[in-house]
Amino acid sequence: MSTREDAIVKWFASRSDSSRQDFPIGIGDDMAQVYLGADKSVLVTTDILSDGVHFDLKKTGLEQVGYKAIAVSLSDCAAMASVPVGAVVSVVMPRGYGKKELKELHNGIVKSAKKFGCQLIGGDITCWRGDGPFVINVAMLSRPAGGKPIERSGAKVGDYICVTGELGGSDAGRHLSFEPRVKEAIQISRMAHINSMIDISDGLSSDLNRICSSSGVGAIIEAKRIPISQAAQQKKKPLASALNDGEDFELLFTLPGKECEGLLSRWKGEIGLTRIGQITDRCKMQIKLRDGRLNELKIEGYDHLS
Repeated sequence: MSTREDAIVKWFASRSDSSRQDFPIGIGDDMAQVYLGADKSVLVTTDILSDGVHFDLKKTGLEQVGYKAIAVSLSDCAAMASVPVGAVVSVVMPRGYGKKELKELHNGIVKSAKKFGCQLIGGDITCWRGDGPFVINVAMLSRPAGGKPIERSGAKVGDYICVTGELGGSDAGRHLSFEPRVKEAIQISRMAHINSMIDISDGLSSDLNRICSSSGVGAIIEAKRIPISQAAQQKKKPLASALNDGEDFELLFTLPGKECEGLLSRWKGEIGLTRIGQITDRCKMQIKLRDGRLNELKIEGYDHLS
């Protein structure tokens, strides 16, 4: 089962003739990897955000928009356990926007990027001739933190499934001010052998499905183990919020059982780690409810093409 977005991404990937030698990671992961020779490579991702979809300029300032735009791409770097290097930012502005608005946007971009040693290294600016929303696109470059980047396609049967932080309720404001888990991803990857990882951008149900589909496996998660945020607990359906709201930008990863036990026992980071389930060979996703019933885990996170 897949979303319309996943289906078109799979179609793009099936028509790519890029070689694994030159592009070890291609279409379908959080970042693509470009081999540069002599065991060197660069990772690249791009994210586009627009007013009315990813933020609301009637309620949010441009500095906050700049912060989020960079943070979203930094979260992709985290998903691959890579070190951010530089960002190229392009903007399409509504009529009437100019130097003042661009300086405000720049403040947010730099604020977000400098937290992780990432530089703004270029970009482009244009304006709509007619009516059009504010649109910002970030292309981010990073380098492997050590060894190979962690892909979403490496989950193994028997792996434990873990997440960082708490899930759900990001629309209460955290979707604009979250801190990408770059430092945590690198630390986790150095403390344990991680088989697969992704950042939770579209919701736990959708992003776990991406790991399962890419890896050819299934999963069972336990409702009682899912760390639900306080914001999600205020909603009518807290569990559904944690599963499907999206824009948590926490890490979702899988690793062998012994590696997981060792990691959790030694972890002293400010952000918590929680084991929420296990990878199976059933090629379907299920959730064990608090009353013990085992149900299908439906994919109900955000779909960009819906």
